[in-house]
Amino acid sequence: MNNQDNNAIHTRLDTATQIIREAGALGLSYFRQLATLDIETKSNGQDVVSIADQKVEKLLRERVSAAYPDDDFLGEEYGLNEGSSGFTWVVDPIDGTSCFIHGQRSWCVAIALVHAARTVAGLIYDPNADELFSAIEGEGARLNGEPISVDLHTDLEHGLTSIGANYRVEPHLISGFIHELLQTGGMFVRSGSGALSLAHVACGRLAAYYEPHMNAWDCIAAQCIIREAGGWTNDFFAEGSLTDGAPVIGCAPQLREPILALISKVAGATS
Repeated sequence: MNNQDNNAIHTRLDTATQIIREAGALGLSYFRQLATLDIETKSNGQDVVSIADQKVEKLLRERVSAAYPDDDFLGEEYGLNEGSSGFTWVVDPIDGTSCFIHGQRSWCVAIALVHAARTVAGLIYDPNADELFSAIEGEGARLNGEPISVDLHTDLEHGLTSIGANYRVEPHLISGFIHELLQTGGMFVRSGSGALSLAHVACGRLAAYYEPHMNAWDCIAAQCIIREAGGWTNDFFAEGSLTDGAPVIGCAPQLREPILALISKVAGATS
């Protein structure tokens, strides 16, 4: 990466840090008045969108467009606006909408910056906890400005593995993975926000996260943060794209082979 690109990434991250806090505050204002929200169903009862998702994404689009009008912008709710700069902002205005609309605090705002088919920066903001996870490729990961690391000493038996599920995933892939994990003596949790769960891997609260299919806006920001925190993730862009989802794994590096072995065992049992 040349100095010009590096400077461009840093200036964009500075801008994104301000924007994501503003977006989180807007999301939190809607969260505090859930009874007034309009909710729409997309594909099924668990695939929903609220006015909060739409308003937060519109705010993000407006702020980014004003600062960097030549950048691409891809959001979950309103799709892709193409630019010419070579930078793409990938945004989930509220990751964990089902939790959000049911009054659960497991939701966040996610922003990734992509350049040359790589996620070069990521931000995850949890407004309920006022926690901002951030990373720039090659410069480490931080939580509210302080360096963070994955848990380099845990294993599947002693750590917590978070599992993601959605309507696009065959149920047996989830139940099979949970069965194999429990057979090893491990334990699973599910929070409802994949982006936030991945961020918790980055700071060592969780040992690993696995979901058989996620969209780019749900995961690539947090995967960047995990890698910069010393963890391992699968290569999302090798298996998917900005518009097509892919399996997602994020974990402490020593759990890479054990996690892959469980996934392989489930795939072999169901093929």
